[in-house]
Amino acid sequence: MRLNVFKNTVLLFVLVMISCGNITKSKSEKAIVLDTDIPKQNQEDKSIVVGANQTALYLPILEGKRVGIVANQTSVIFKNDEKNTHTHLVDSLLALKVNIKSVFAPEHGFRGTADAGEVIKDGVDVKTNLPIVSLYGKNKKPSVAQLKDLDIVVFDIQDVGARFYTYISSLHYVMEACAEQNIPVLILDRPNPNGHYFDGPILEKAHKSFVGMHPIPTVHGMTIGEYAKMINGEKWLTNGVKCELQVIPVKNYNRNLSYNLPIKPSPNLPNDKAINLYPSLCFFEGTNVSAGRGTDTQFQIFGSPFLNAEIFPFQFKPQTNPGAKYPKYENKLCYGENLTKTENLNALNLNWLIKAYHNTENKSEFFISFFTKLAGTKTLQQQIETGLSAEEIKASWADGLTAFGKMRAKYLIYE
Repeated sequence: MRLNVFKNTVLLFVLVMISCGNITKSKSEKAIVLDTDIPKQNQEDKSIVVGANQTALYLPILEGKRVGIVANQTSVIFKNDEKNTHTHLVDSLLALKVNIKSVFAPEHGFRGTADAGEVIKDGVDVKTNLPIVSLYGKNKKPSVAQLKDLDIVVFDIQDVGARFYTYISSLHYVMEACAEQNIPVLILDRPNPNGHYFDGPILEKAHKSFVGMHPIPTVHGMTIGEYAKMINGEKWLTNGVKCELQVIPVKNYNRNLSYNLPIKPSPNLPNDKAINLYPSLCFFEGTNVSAGRGTDTQFQIFGSPFLNAEIFPFQFKPQTNPGAKYPKYENKLCYGENLTKTENLNALNLNWLIKAYHNTENKSEFFISFFTKLAGTKTLQQQIETGLSAEEIKASWADGLTAFGKMRAKYLIYE
């Protein structure tokens, strides 16, 4: 018995040291960001420390509680401040005797291997024997039964800052369900690799869906923690309920700092270039053009069999691969562009979309209905079809972006 206590004590000490670097710093870190008015943090030029690594700040919150965790493959604690070695948050907390009762899995599943749009099923995690509750499929919102044995829910998922990336939709439903059952939510925050800008048309209420739930632009430029504060503050949860929210902020984070993701946030975002291009190229998912699923350069190329080969000389053939069991135009020759060498974007790029539309065989078959859901408005398709330039289209977003910027400013934690 004494040996087990000694082992647990040593393990706790080691994780605390890893997360904080020096245990004596914890008193000055202003550990928890509550969902109230918060002064912006003045960041120094030091290594970024994600919320999950700051165990000294949140282990006391979890002590003695029955815990649910919303997690996927990005929910990790990095070892020795190195991104190439890590342990999964669930495994680490179980080793520390945190009473985890269940894990909630978003799109792509707990281990992050499912295709986009693939139904995630409830199950049991082979490694931990914990029940896995799907939040993607018929059950996008945790039920009363799924929450009844929980005292707190931890949300720790790496986001990429685009409205149609469904992790923020899962965040909404988790907050709503917990608010209705008076269960607090603890967010372990992570940087947004596209947090250096916001851009795009504002979603219209008539086009609300799981790939766009809130009246925000295509790119929102916020971390999960900041976004959760906005959901609360703008009363976007059903009936205006408010979630009891706590955020463990990222240490030494500045939204203008470059942040390379060490783990793919989803199967078809394999690297930093794909993540940077994703907000612009995802619009192709609502057209008859492939965004590179079924290749090794997903969201870094685009093309279709119907684009003009003289204008689009780059060629590729999508094949079945992890994350794309049935890729668009499987085994068919596509003509398009290779964007792997382009400079990183600081705004949405509409030029590729417009160019593809004007150089396809049959313009009437270019857009599909899903495009409106991705755009959050019918206007964007209409603007492209009537021949407006990218500059003219972007000018029409100005008032909406100005209003969003003012709203967003109220909830920012980082400079």
